Amino acid sequence: MTILETFVRTPFAEALGRTLLHSLWEAAIAALSLAAVLAVVRSPRIRYLAACAALVSVLVGFCVTLVLCAPLATGPVATTRIHPVSRDGAPLLADPFGGGLRAADALPWLAPAWLAGVAAFWIRGAAGWAQARRLRQTGLCHAPADWRARLERLAASIGLTRAVELFESGLTQVPITIGYLRPVILLPAGILLQLPVSQLEAILLHELAHIQRRDYLVNLLQTAAEGLLFHHPAVWWISRVIRDEREHCADDVAAAAVGNVADYARALTSLEQLRQEGYDAALAATGGSLMKRIRRLIHTPEPSAASRRPLLGIALTFIAVLAGATLKMTAAPAGQATQQAVSPYEKWLKEDVAYIIEQRERIAFENLKTDPERDHFIEQFWLRRDPTPGTPENEFKAEHYRRIAYANQRFTSHSGLQGWRTDRGRTYILFGPPDEIESHPSGGGVLHGATGPAYPWEAWLYRYIKDMGRDVTVEYRDEDRNGEFRMTRDPHQ
Repeated sequence: MTILETFVRTPFAEALGRTLLHSLWEAAIAALSLAAVLAVVRSPRIRYLAACAALVSVLVGFCVTLVLCAPLATGPVATTRIHPVSRDGAPLLADPFGGGLRAADALPWLAPAWLAGVAAFWIRGAAGWAQARRLRQTGLCHAPADWRARLERLAASIGLTRAVELFESGLTQVPITIGYLRPVILLPAGILLQLPVSQLEAILLHELAHIQRRDYLVNLLQTAAEGLLFHHPAVWWISRVIRDEREHCADDVAAAAVGNVADYARALTSLEQLRQEGYDAALAATGGSLMKRIRRLIHTPEPSAASRRPLLGIALTFIAVLAGATLKMTAAPAGQATQQAVSPYEKWLKEDVAYIIEQRERIAFENLKTDPERDHFIEQFWLRRDPTPGTPENEFKAEHYRRIAYANQRFTSHSGLQGWRTDRGRTYILFGPPDEIESHPSGGGVLHGATGPAYPWEAWLYRYIKDMGRDVTVEYRDEDRNGEFRMTRDPHQ
């Protein structure tokens, strides 16, 4: 068994898969709530706080859901959803359904895919941070003394008391801010000679506003959260809103300090010609949609279609999630087939004798063309297994259907999975009642010489099973506490 297969069989992988599934509707609700706030609020500061709150709510919801879905046991747990084996290593049960998986069985496979995605996004974020560090350490020279003094006066004008360094850089083409504890502003080499003093001061005020608001730190935390929640498009929309409104907030601080919105808008327009691809770990004056920022400053309304597009996209996502949830809730419970669509012969093959029919018999039955042929096959099937041929009663057939009825009555799960489909039901139908049962419906007890798990479990002992050997013990655990006990490995291995 590979490391990946071992991992997806752990309770953590299943809990993580369920959490990822729940996060779809959680993030959709958060995004739709944010869209409603954006539709009625115009203040960039409130919009920014609302977007940050939406992202935090998705992250907190993800963590809380993971805790709620996590198994209660704290010690080592045997892998689940595997067939037990006897002491001689022979398989105890075969899968009568040809290895088919239920939807719940596929959930744990979401976990390794998500972890790989998180690793990829965090590596990308780390690369952006390293690139920003390189900008801070390479190709720098101090800005002229008069500009450093001017930067101090600009910082004091907006109430910023932290020390900020000003450098010219040969590696960047737009002004950017890097660092939280020791922030620096990098100006492209030569820009001090290319733009008017008033426009440069406006741009510096924008960068100082980011430092005053601690936006660099928030941006790093936001990037980390994006990596964790990369799987949901609503999260990326929320994150984009945060970045846009962050720039709007800095614009408002700079415009208020400049005193002339038109001059500040002209400074942003000049930066459009210097625009280049930004760095994830740096804050640039050209961040966000530059033309959108300019239109907002001069009070030019955006095209209505553009303003409605994000809300429409989120609404459609939310509707799709609700539709999927509705279909899941209204579908027949697991293990319950639509009887009207299943013929008696198909039911006989896939339910009545699913565990006892041999593969060659299954193939032969599936190749039959007429109902009389199928009736004759079924009659011969039971005759071949009759321990007392010639008597009125077929004891094997009667006992088999009695076991099915008992399994459905005794082992049906709370979720509606019919008893004959459960692991305990399958064992009972194949081998009959065990010789001994150790049951702990509340957990605890003694398992393998140690305190048993906190969730319900059972151990069935068969003194002898033909072709299996003696003293075959089968374990079942209800880790989800839904009444569906799942089989684990033979503890005698």
